[in-house]
Amino acid sequence: MTRDLSTLIRTIPDYPLPGIQFRDVTTLLLDGPGFATTIDRLAAAAGEVDLIAGIEARGFVFAAALAARLTKGLVLVRKKNKLPGAVIGVNYALEYGEDRVEIHADAVPPGARVLVVDDLIATGGTALAAVQLLRTARAEVAQAAFVVDLPDLGGADRLRAAGVEVATLVSFAGD
Repeated sequence: MTRDLSTLIRTIPDYPLPGIQFRDVTTLLLDGPGFATTIDRLAAAAGEVDLIAGIEARGFVFAAALAARLTKGLVLVRKKNKLPGAVIGVNYALEYGEDRVEIHADAVPPGARVLVVDDLIATGGTALAAVQLLRTARAEVAQAAFVVDLPDLGGADRLRAAGVEVATLVSFAGD
């Protein structure tokens, strides 16, 4: 595939609020060769890892495909109260309020090298919470990968400041 992946990502203006340019990866997922190329490129960017951690919800799609490609296990980083059994979690700040992400308490062996994956990095709040959560579980989180970066919102830089190497495939400036 020679075309840029950015051409497969639809922009929806003024969603969910006026002034927001929503980058919709569902159109990328509809394109089989584009989706395959995305997973190939994420795999090429991945270092030595033991597990792939996908962030709910669209991150699950990319993380699951990547885990299968790399033949690694998949950890689901879920929103609160979505997992059965014993969980550990981390609360994190939103613009107005707070949210929480959780994993199963036994999902990550101590010292496991984990790659965090999501569809998009914007401000980085959820990704940073996922990193903190995995590190609380005594995982080594040195890498994160995203299909889309919105660099003006600073999330990738925040992850780098937390000691996480960041790989992105497509960047949309000004968002």
